[in-house]
Amino acid sequence: MKYNVTIGMEVHAELKTASKMFCACKNGLGLEKEPNVHICPVCTAQPGSLPVPNRRAIEAVQRVGLALGCTLRLRSKFDRKNYFYPDIPKGYQISQYDEPFCEQGAMAVGGQAFRVTRIHLEEDTGKSMHPAGANYTLVDFNRAGVPLMELVTEPDFSTGKDASLFCQKLRQILRYLDVSNADMEKGQMRCEVNISLYKEGDDRLSGTKVEVKNINSFRSVERAIEYEIARQTAALDNGEKIVQETRGWDEVKNVTVSQRKKESAHDYRYFPEPDIPPFVFTEEYVEQLRSSLPELPDAKAKRFLAEYGLPEADVVIMTEDREWAAYFENAVSELADKIRSGEIAAPLTHAVKLAANYMLTELRKHLMASGQRIGDIAITPENYAEFIGIVADGKINSSAAQTVLAEMYRGGDNDPAHIIERLNLAQVSDVSELETVVATVLAANAQSVADYQAGKQNAFQFLIGQVMAATKGKANPKIAADLLKQKLEI
Repeated sequence: MKYNVTIGMEVHAELKTASKMFCACKNGLGLEKEPNVHICPVCTAQPGSLPVPNRRAIEAVQRVGLALGCTLRLRSKFDRKNYFYPDIPKGYQISQYDEPFCEQGAMAVGGQAFRVTRIHLEEDTGKSMHPAGANYTLVDFNRAGVPLMELVTEPDFSTGKDASLFCQKLRQILRYLDVSNADMEKGQMRCEVNISLYKEGDDRLSGTKVEVKNINSFRSVERAIEYEIARQTAALDNGEKIVQETRGWDEVKNVTVSQRKKESAHDYRYFPEPDIPPFVFTEEYVEQLRSSLPELPDAKAKRFLAEYGLPEADVVIMTEDREWAAYFENAVSELADKIRSGEIAAPLTHAVKLAANYMLTELRKHLMASGQRIGDIAITPENYAEFIGIVADGKINSSAAQTVLAEMYRGGDNDPAHIIERLNLAQVSDVSELETVVATVLAANAQSVADYQAGKQNAFQFLIGQVMAATKGKANPKIAADLLKQKLEI
């Protein structure tokens, strides 16, 4: 039988504030090497302790909401979500129920708009530790109380690919806003899928919803959905009833595993958090937050296409990371200054394209090999612009350029002119000097000269190679080629 698929997403992201959500403890995002070092009476729920909301965390969630076109509630509050796990010290979680900070937004991905129902703020839980071979559980409360943003979508997805792309785009926006590192491998961003199947012609919400948790990569989001579609299809075809439940994703076996019966809202017995008064915001406050937003990825990509004339595929990569895009633009600004001052003779359009090409190839290669980010390297945008100017003006060839950039990346000497002089890499462009080399090569390769004059074009490439070899690769290839043609066609 034919079934259609309805998918909704829930995405949690830990916010990288200095302190936790309701106390002054350092926010280590639960990555501390020692257990229970960043804890206090508030985040471990000692009797008599009171929560104090983290303003920066609230602003971060609201900025995400504005970036996604959400409406910010002018009145909002925290609620108690009651459920017991050993790693929730209070026996409840401070979260939000019916008055979240952000509501009704959308995000465009691949030409489709996926609606955002709400974005709210809560506190993260601790971590339960299960030592191998032990019959007990240990609890680390370092992560307890870390600010945790939760975004809930409408059930607008119908494929695992769309859901995965949505999560990737959300991570990009979180990083652009600098509110979360959103590193899934470190648990800083966690994706959950709600998926149901319904018969062709039935209401798209008529199926039984199954939640899949513990998804820690974008590829796994796609795989978990694909697996659940296949599992539920087989069950329905066999006349089985789909159970509303929470299932976990087994990364090793690539299967979902039943964990527990899915709770409904009433099971959590939500009620307003009595220790935190409601929040009241003004329109002026909202506009101040809106004005603090940086240029977002889609807008930046559109501007890069218009301003720099780069291929769309290159622009996608150049704007994927805010820090990467900023490095490129700073380098372009330096190039423009150097061209205006006459330090670089090449036109700006040519220099800009070279700057993008070397970033996407050579610089990216070094970053991947070292595991560094662009902000970690010793090459400043000014150093990089000077390097690009030297290449654009033809002072070194592409092989030498790779050597120079590699030397700059290693550090110690970030001045490309010094490196070129030290390694004797300057390109030979002096016509009289190259004429002598060309004459010597032609005299030593009479057969290749005859072959070229007989119409064999490969002979020309051979002769160019001989000129490059004679100059140890330093001859300006264009000037050398022009001189060869002049001599061969006399």
